[in-house]
Amino acid sequence: MTRGLFITLEGGEGSGKSTQSKRLQAILESEGHSVVITREPGGSPGAEAIRSLLVTGETDRWDGMTEALLLFAARRDHVERTIKPALDRGAIVICDRFTDSTMAYQGYGHDLGREPVEQLNKIALNDIKPDITLILDLAVEEGLKRAVSRGGDEQRYEDMDVAFHHRLREGFIDISKRDPNRCHIIDATGSEEGRSLSPSKCRVTFGEI
Repeated sequence: MTRGLFITLEGGEGSGKSTQSKRLQAILESEGHSVVITREPGGSPGAEAIRSLLVTGETDRWDGMTEALLLFAARRDHVERTIKPALDRGAIVICDRFTDSTMAYQGYGHDLGREPVEQLNKIALNDIKPDITLILDLAVEEGLKRAVSRGGDEQRYEDMDVAFHHRLREGFIDISKRDPNRCHIIDATGSEEGRSLSPSKCRVTFGEI
């Protein structure tokens, strides 16, 4: 059986990853593909339990290294229980965030640096990477405005200072420059409809899948 395709959506707060993941899922399913949609932190029972530790509470609840360790613990469970089995049966996996988010948020945003995140990725996941990554990019202030308007209890990262969010946006841009064959920057400004993933955009980005 042919291995499936692993697609990730990345970006800062309020960039629309969850919405666009669902749109992409609908497009691919309409073309006859088997699609599994998932998210991080989370995506498996163990990872969802860790998620609440990361996205709730005070902004200074953890330092960058502790966050990275929690994220990779969640990610390993997610990969082993959800992502690998889906890929092995030939499905397309669409994941809202993956290791690039840890690199951007903890490596750049919290100034942990690239090397610790790269080493943790090797230890926990043996350097597993997505086949395609879409990075939804927009101005920090606009993204935070959208994110705050959603409300809810999972506001820990939204509450971090603006300088943190500027560092992580710069991190995503740097990540895309380091791996241009995998990463594609998508302008996430404008209305939800205007910035949505269309079948034509998917074909340009993915080719025939």
